[in-house]
Amino acid sequence: MVEFTRLLVGATFLFSGFVKAIDPSGFAYKIEDYLIAFQLVELFPLAQPAALLMVVAEFALGVMLLLGVYRKWTLRLIGLFMLFYTPLTLWIALTNPVEDCGCFGDAFIISNWQTFYKNLLLLLGTLFLLLNWRKIKPLFSSESAPLATIFTIAFGFFFSLYNLFHYPIMDFRPYHVGANIPAQMQVDPEKGDLLETIFIYSKEGVEQEFTEENLPWDDSTWTYVDARTRVVREGENPAIEDFALAPIYREDADGEWYVGGDVTDLILSEPSYQLLMIAYSLEGVREGRLDRFIAARDYAEAHDYPFYLFTASSPQEVGNWEGQHQTCFQFIQADERELKTMIRSQPGLILLKGGVIINKWGYHGVPRFNEVNASLEDSRLASPPDRKRAEAGRLGITALLFLVPLLLLKGREQRLLKH
Repeated sequence: MVEFTRLLVGATFLFSGFVKAIDPSGFAYKIEDYLIAFQLVELFPLAQPAALLMVVAEFALGVMLLLGVYRKWTLRLIGLFMLFYTPLTLWIALTNPVEDCGCFGDAFIISNWQTFYKNLLLLLGTLFLLLNWRKIKPLFSSESAPLATIFTIAFGFFFSLYNLFHYPIMDFRPYHVGANIPAQMQVDPEKGDLLETIFIYSKEGVEQEFTEENLPWDDSTWTYVDARTRVVREGENPAIEDFALAPIYREDADGEWYVGGDVTDLILSEPSYQLLMIAYSLEGVREGRLDRFIAARDYAEAHDYPFYLFTASSPQEVGNWEGQHQTCFQFIQADERELKTMIRSQPGLILLKGGVIINKWGYHGVPRFNEVNASLEDSRLASPPDRKRAEAGRLGITALLFLVPLLLLKGREQRLLKH
């Protein structure tokens, strides 16, 4: 029972920390959602450091419990985690300030009540292990335990930083390479919400509810009052719900900037390749990061491909920014949350064709288009490797980078014991 509980608690912490380490920016955005709910938006600058700290802590504690190193202190720290999160998630389940807890990132989404039950189970398991911590068998000796612990913490930290500053090794979001955006904006009607219209009629000052099946058609003494729709059964929601695009433009060289009409269908139905620069806030785009995107714009113009800059900045902010940088980009306004979901990099670049995401790059991976002579039809940029196979390969390399040093450390320990 001790070994089973140890595996359950340790594996849950390891998995939770690892999937959030794949996308630390996404976890930081989730922390910002909580700060908005608690009316603590002034703490936004702490969201990313807090996300990194929590991700590394979860991952390291899970690994340390599975390895059995520093058993008592590891369980005490896990217990503190659970004593904080269990009542917090109960409050979240009761009040629902944020629909998705984010405890497993975007890899595995569960409801707020499921999150609370999960945390309650982990808390009970941790208390049980604290009472039986001596029965946990360590996999490393006291001499090797410090090295295993330091390596685990360092691996979690640098792995998180890699995914923060580069494109994450796995993409759990609906805007992954190969995703068809229009298809993800729809859901099978049979799998959607089951709705029922309720009609309210009044008779002799008393109101009564009727459905379409039992309306009082034959009784003229009933007077219609109101109608409302209620959800009989909740169904699936589209993977993409708030994707809407509108141009930001100015009427003349010295005029004000405005938001135009909806161009979502126009852009998603464009049959040719399109290059989309994504920058949810123009204030966050540093001067030194523009050269690659200007080169991408020049390349697009030379090959008759549309180039747009998608942003959530206001028309006034766009005008001020464009006046400062003189990029001559075509600006499109979109929802900030959707832009952050499309690509974590600030800024990033997406290659779109017919509403399908052909390729995408974080800032550090943006191709040097001034060195690309061929059109996209003849370029490898439009033919990325199979996403699932590539992600499986990156995941395998990550596992080897983590497990091999631990195995070598264990082998060294065994050799020392023999001697």
